[in-house]
Amino acid sequence: MAIPTEWTIDHTCGHTETRDLTNRPADRRAGFAEWLRTQPCTACWETARSAERAKERAAEGKAVEEWANLHQMPVLHGTARMVPWATRCRHQLLSDAYTALVMEGDTTEAEWEAVEEAARSVDYAGWWLDQRKADPSDIPELLEAATYEN
Repeated sequence: MAIPTEWTIDHTCGHTETRDLTNRPADRRAGFAEWLRTQPCTACWETARSAERAKERAAEGKAVEEWANLHQMPVLHGTARMVPWATRCRHQLLSDAYTALVMEGDTTEAEWEAVEEAARSVDYAGWWLDQRKADPSDIPELLEAATYEN
């Protein structure tokens, strides 16, 4: 008798799915099917995960906003999709640069103030997105060379 490849799973959320388990070795299908029965279905899991990620994003956005206010960073301008992403990128870049240059490097707090002042002058979201993969220790040089058109 052949080991089944399709299993009907009654999930904890109350939904039933037929799952194709051909990608699992035959001797592991039954155990995996049992484990699936202890989980919500794919749609419910994705819904829960989306809600969880939305909460995480909101908390992160609030922290980034508080940081921007504390450091007197300007509101960025760009498209509706660019601005929140670029605001997070700016926060991450400057936080990482502070760690690399001041906490782990030889940059003084006074020198760092000049870097922050230069960062305040770049209010175009696209510039921050373009730098998102830059090495944090390069941020002062990149800010000094910053050119963009409003």
